[in-house]
Amino acid sequence: MISIALMFAFACFGLGLLFCLWRITVGPDVSDRILALDTMVINLIALLVLYGIWKGTAVYFEASMLVAMVGFVSTVAYCRFVLRGDIIE
Repeated sequence: MISIALMFAFACFGLGLLFCLWRITVGPDVSDRILALDTMVINLIALLVLYGIWKGTAVYFEASMLVAMVGFVSTVAYCRFVLRGDIIE
C-alpha cells in the first residue's frame, strides 16, 4: 500500500515540477518566475524525501536539507538582484 502512495506522490510532485517549469518559461513577470523557481526547489525537496522513504535510507533527508539551504539563499540572492541590481552591497 505504501508503494502505491509513494508512486502517486512521485507523479504529483513530478507534475508540479513540470508546471513550474512551464511558468518559468512563459511567466508574464519576473516575480512569477522567481516564485516558480522557489516552488521548484520545494518540489525537489519533497521528491528527495519521498525517494529517501522509498529507499529506506537517511542520506536523502540530509541532501534535502542541503537543497533547502541552497534554495533559500539563491531565492534571496535572486530577489535582491532583481530589486537592487546588486547582490553584495
